Amino acid sequence: MYAYTSTNQHLPSVLRTFAISLGIAFAGTMAGVFVPPALFLPLIILEFVMLIGAFLLRRKKSISYTFLFVFTFISGVTTYPIISYYLATIGANTVITALGTTTAVFAGIAIYASTTKRDFSFLGGMLMAALIALIAISIFNIFWPLSSTGMLAFSFIGVLVFSGYVLFDFNRMKHYGVTAEEVPLMALNLYLDFINLFISILRIFGILGSRD
Repeated sequence: MYAYTSTNQHLPSVLRTFAISLGIAFAGTMAGVFVPPALFLPLIILEFVMLIGAFLLRRKKSISYTFLFVFTFISGVTTYPIISYYLATIGANTVITALGTTTAVFAGIAIYASTTKRDFSFLGGMLMAALIALIAISIFNIFWPLSSTGMLAFSFIGVLVFSGYVLFDFNRMKHYGVTAEEVPLMALNLYLDFINLFISILRIFGILGSRD
């Protein structure tokens, strides 16, 4: 009973904080236009360090709102080169379509995860293993670039993994509840689910669009 009461009480706060985080990330992407190219690598490193910090702080089940909003702003800035590349190669309409597809997939899975009686907490270990594999392949791709077919397969796997995380995170909130201290952390989880799902879908659209 406590879990459901906790979820009903704080889930709106999680969703509101998540929406604010997306807005701040969008502002960061717009600000990316004015960032010198030489600064993107240091910002990416800073983003990675903050992400590790968030992972370590997760044991305490809390991060601050300031940490969340600074992170999402930096994330938005570092996403700018990706968005800019695809705007130039596949056009604004396709990028908007990818964003709309991401929103639809995210919302559909969120609704299902929040209403089903099934408990998907068993997915945690498998999703973490898959995420580590994706990170390893990403590092490999820096030194030995994948073919377009390989990158397409990688992107489809990314869609499955981050869709799985959307299912896992919303379902976990439903079954185990959210405390007030956990709101920024859960909002960060949802932000990472959304932005990585979006980049995976955008990459698919980009690869398929380049083959036309």
